[in-house]
Amino acid sequence: MKITKVRAHVLEARLSQPFSYSRARYTTRTTMVVEIETDVGLVGWGECYGPARINAAVVESLSTLLIGQDPMRGEWIWREIYSRYRDHGQKGSIIQGLSGIDIALWDLKGKFLGQPIHRLMGGPLRSEVRAYATGLYRRDEGRPDVYLAEEAAGYASEGFNAVKLKVGFGVSEDARVTKAIRDAIGPTVGLLIDANHAYDAVSAIKLGRKIEGLDIGWFEEPVPPEDVAGHRQVREALTIPIASGECEFTRFGFRDLITTRAVDIVQPDTCSAGGLSECKKIADFAETYNLRYAPHVWGSGIAMAAALQLLAVIPSFTPLSLNPVEPMLEFDRTEHPIREALLLVPIEHRKGIVQVPDGPGLGIEIDRRVLEQFAKAT
Repeated sequence: MKITKVRAHVLEARLSQPFSYSRARYTTRTTMVVEIETDVGLVGWGECYGPARINAAVVESLSTLLIGQDPMRGEWIWREIYSRYRDHGQKGSIIQGLSGIDIALWDLKGKFLGQPIHRLMGGPLRSEVRAYATGLYRRDEGRPDVYLAEEAAGYASEGFNAVKLKVGFGVSEDARVTKAIRDAIGPTVGLLIDANHAYDAVSAIKLGRKIEGLDIGWFEEPVPPEDVAGHRQVREALTIPIASGECEFTRFGFRDLITTRAVDIVQPDTCSAGGLSECKKIADFAETYNLRYAPHVWGSGIAMAAALQLLAVIPSFTPLSLNPVEPMLEFDRTEHPIREALLLVPIEHRKGIVQVPDGPGLGIEIDRRVLEQFAKAT
């Protein structure tokens, strides 16, 4: 089996209602899908998280290294690309492009062998994963403490046992809205917060101390991703667990976060940090330091399927017990027309539980009509 063609599909859809987080406002959702064809008729699918057009250019540039290669040699291909671009691509779009390629190669390997990826990775340890609901973004109009409380209560009523709130809008404002969310969902539903690195350590600690009594499950990206010492400073000052990593790349990039125990939970994005091959290594690395792993997921059904395949083989965070603490899936509940349409059978939750796809490869099927419907010129 040889690779014959590599395509990068940039897809874009306009939202019916814009939404914002601490550093940006969305009016559209964009996805970058990688398609790898072979001479035996099999096609593998991957996805890149990050700037879609830049990542598409990266994948198209890397395609010359892939044509004619055996897709079963995924580890060799990963190392070959990383080594060639090490001087200029240890982080950022080259790794994001490599991530989409790596996922597509795993999809091909699974299809060729007739097995889901989690079986090829030695699993599964579980066939279903508990999900937490990501949403609670700001809208252009209305009172956040009112409409976000209603939204959070809706997720709880759907069966999610945890929700994640976007913060980073000022310490006092964040504290007020966080209290409103806790009141709306009650004491038994987990509440996570995510600042998208909007604060420095001083402000993050100030916010954390104001809300410590609200039983916050984790404080995500309290400070900029490159400020490892700042993460550690916040972690040492608060009782709230600190999570980070969606803006970090490869096991080399996670080394300082992990070895200095700057965080309690690492959060690589499978479509950004190096793909399934590298994220499995990061998960194993985190396990040796007894740190938890919670993948960042912000993309289409391909990204969700990739995260689920990996979550199926990550061990629980506690020794064998009757009530193990297991990894969770981030389940994006914001509007995303491409995510809803791209898979012939969408990945859905039932009372906060998501089944791991068990078909060959990623276990999903792509609706090619959607590639044309949302195609965006690069």
